Amino acid sequence: MSEGTMQRRAQRDPRNKPAKRLHRVLVCAAAVPVMLIAAGCSSDSGSDGGEEGGKGSGASASQSASPSPTVREAAYKQLPEACEVLSEKTLDDLAPKAKSGKEGNSDDISTRASCSWSSLDNNGVEGSQFRWLNVSLLRFDSDTTRGPGDELAKEYYDKQVRDAQSAEGAKGAETEPLAGTGDEATAVRYDLKKKEGTFRQQTVVARVENVVVTVDYNGAGLAGDETPDADGLMKDAQKAAQEAVASVAKANGSGAASGSPSSSASGEPSEPASSSSSASSSEPSSKSPSKVSAEG
Repeated sequence: MSEGTMQRRAQRDPRNKPAKRLHRVLVCAAAVPVMLIAAGCSSDSGSDGGEEGGKGSGASASQSASPSPTVREAAYKQLPEACEVLSEKTLDDLAPKAKSGKEGNSDDISTRASCSWSSLDNNGVEGSQFRWLNVSLLRFDSDTTRGPGDELAKEYYDKQVRDAQSAEGAKGAETEPLAGTGDEATAVRYDLKKKEGTFRQQTVVARVENVVVTVDYNGAGLAGDETPDADGLMKDAQKAAQEAVASVAKANGSGAASGSPSSSASGEPSEPASSSSSASSSEPSSKSPSKVSAEG
């Protein structure tokens, strides 16, 4: 038998097949653990990364869900000098005999301020004319818990109007809105009967942005002199209110505020809107007669 014939028989011999199958199984078995290990490492790595990524996005979402509270900034940051808000001409017209203004007490003049003038034109037996003028200013800062400054000022403005309407001893009270004086303004007038005479009280409350201006002006004819005309007094009081409002805008570097300025935009907490200014924004007119008596 030739050598070639023996090799072909050996290749066809079925006894050689199990050996070949066993060799293939061993090779596959050796390869499987390596693949499993690689797959396991890859799975662990992906799991860790996903978990960390989830934590990161969750923290980010939590932070964005609770932003710091904000409130629009108040338009005006300071007040003018209270005794300088009126021109000399206006003071000459409203309180001609006043030597100087008396500044009211204040813990913080950038928040609240006031000034008053007392005038007595004494003509002896021919009678006397008395005038008392007071200008007060109260500014509100915006606060994240209480709200924007202009809204706080609005609350105080409404309270000042109510207080003027319900003044003790007021007779024949009348209320009317005023145009051309800040963002909003209201005039309240009434008479007060005193032993010295009839005092005619005029109160103008105006709001410009986050500041409330209150002008109190009253007059009386004493010792038999004529009682001043209420319409004339109100016209003067409104003029004073317009000048005071304009002075607020000027003190903050802006022009005269006579219409509806831009909406407010704020800072430190201020006093509650229900509080009144330390030098009473609406000083009772009943104080006027006592001043007259002292001077007379």
